[in-house]
Amino acid sequence: MNIEITRDVTEPVYLQLYRQLAQDIAEGVYPAGSRLPSKRTIAEESGVSVITVEHAIELLCEEGYAESRERSGTFVIYRDEDFLASGRKNSPEEWRPGGPAHILPSAKPAAAVSHPDFEFPYSVLARTMRRVLSDYEERILVKSPNHGCEELRQEICRYLARSKGIHVDPSQVIIGSGAEYLYGLIIQLLGEDKIYGIEEPSYRKIRLVYETMGARCEGLPLRQDGVDSRALEQTAAQVLHVTPFHSFPSGISADVSKKKEYLRWASRRQAVLIEDNYDSELTVSKKAEEPLFSMDREGRVIYLNTFSKTIAPSMRIGYMILPMGMVEEFREKLGFYSCTVPVFEQYVLAELLKSGDFERHINRVRRKRRQTAREKDRGQP
Repeated sequence: MNIEITRDVTEPVYLQLYRQLAQDIAEGVYPAGSRLPSKRTIAEESGVSVITVEHAIELLCEEGYAESRERSGTFVIYRDEDFLASGRKNSPEEWRPGGPAHILPSAKPAAAVSHPDFEFPYSVLARTMRRVLSDYEERILVKSPNHGCEELRQEICRYLARSKGIHVDPSQVIIGSGAEYLYGLIIQLLGEDKIYGIEEPSYRKIRLVYETMGARCEGLPLRQDGVDSRALEQTAAQVLHVTPFHSFPSGISADVSKKKEYLRWASRRQAVLIEDNYDSELTVSKKAEEPLFSMDREGRVIYLNTFSKTIAPSMRIGYMILPMGMVEEFREKLGFYSCTVPVFEQYVLAELLKSGDFERHINRVRRKRRQTAREKDRGQP
């Protein structure tokens, strides 16, 4: 092994070890399917402790380079063809946690990929798919329950409780093929005879879906902290669709005062709030954004989110969280609809949430974004 550990630098020893092992894997020194040297061998030849090696190996596994197998050792799962070629080899200094961008394979050139800075690592996704095929067997051939697979709805509930402080029952979770499909369900649930207030500007498909289904929309201008207070008081809307975190295309986020204003407005008007939180996972803040749903005490907020941005645009899986008071009404009106997401993809996503791979990916993206923000503040290119 050709591992050089430098003690007089600020970079921790385990990161130096991780970086050099990752580069060896990427350059084919340890090809896909090969077994890495034992932890004790690495420790002896690099002059570090076994605990330090364990930290480095754990990071390799988290980043999708290797896989630890019980009583068998650590095996390389990184395949160069699994990632889009960048046109050059990554330099050694780029091999750090969150360093090399993991990008889904595509027939198009890298420039055509929509979010090259935070695509989900293909190797982890492929490994999970293989595990689902092996573990779930014939269950992937069974028709999904109408609201979505119980396994996925349970894992979404656990994830929301861990990450956002939202505590719900799986019966409140509705799985659908992306946000636009769920917008249509909302119209059918709440009624097309109502006026729907939307942010101005906002994601244009919100208005398109609502109006196509016969609802009337009223645009409410945005200010620096959210919907303009005067416009909110004057609107005749009975439903308000908002994106409290990072509204598109303005990038505006509602602060806690504005969120409370939305809730007071809904309470006075006996109205419903649609909380569209499509971008909330990717915040650079170390403090989790508090959703309207978890602040709501009257059951007036419907929560929406999707995995299309956090995993891949092709992963057309979204979910809607209903207040408990709307669950039975939804079941009576729309419970006959079949789930529009293939059961195999639901099981894959459930496994990504259960294993922690999804949250590790999100944390890597956040670290990278925070680093980029710090460099920008310091004036670095």
